[in-house]
Amino acid sequence: MITPEVLQLAQQLWNYHHMNHSLAKSDCILALGSHDLRVADRAAELYLQGWAPLVIMSGGLGNFTQNMWTESEADKFAAIAVKKGVPAEAILIENKSTNTGENILFTQQLLTQKGLDPQNFIVVQKPYMERRSYATFKKHWPNKNLLVTSPQIAFEKYPTDDIPLERVINIMIGDLQRIRLYPAKGFQIYQDIPTQVWDAYERLVQLGFDKHLMKV
Repeated sequence: MITPEVLQLAQQLWNYHHMNHSLAKSDCILALGSHDLRVADRAAELYLQGWAPLVIMSGGLGNFTQNMWTESEADKFAAIAVKKGVPAEAILIENKSTNTGENILFTQQLLTQKGLDPQNFIVVQKPYMERRSYATFKKHWPNKNLLVTSPQIAFEKYPTDDIPLERVINIMIGDLQRIRLYPAKGFQIYQDIPTQVWDAYERLVQLGFDKHLMKV
């Protein structure tokens, strides 16, 4: 049940998941695929504003989209970007990855195959996955410069019919758990989690928002 307490606690998690990076001119925009097509809109917007000359769309069919779509996330994202005015020749497509780690690893392989070695990346992800994407990227590609951004949408306006508020909260909680546990597994670099943020996480789990948690 969504109560004022739940909304206040969820807002704390939402704020924590944001990296609040300022954009800078970069070599490459890397859009990480997902069920949220607004990520593709944001990537296209950044290209058209001149922040980078190359866009990589990365994503096969993942945890959520394998039951929703038959076309890969990356191909869907690329079609959206082209429709918005991004030249097809400015887009590279990596459409095999199924999680964030594979997004990075398979993108590395694609760039190597193309003989490209960009140094400065703008990673585009869902708002509540900014921090986990940052931690994953820096684990697998520590020598690259990285900025993370997402669709510029406030928490209260983010949910849709396809991505309802309850699901957003459950996913944010699962992602926070992964930020805490994944460094020990070698999947991400360490990120400090303030006490008040973890307290909000524990309260939300207690209230039943546990649908996206890993079994530990």
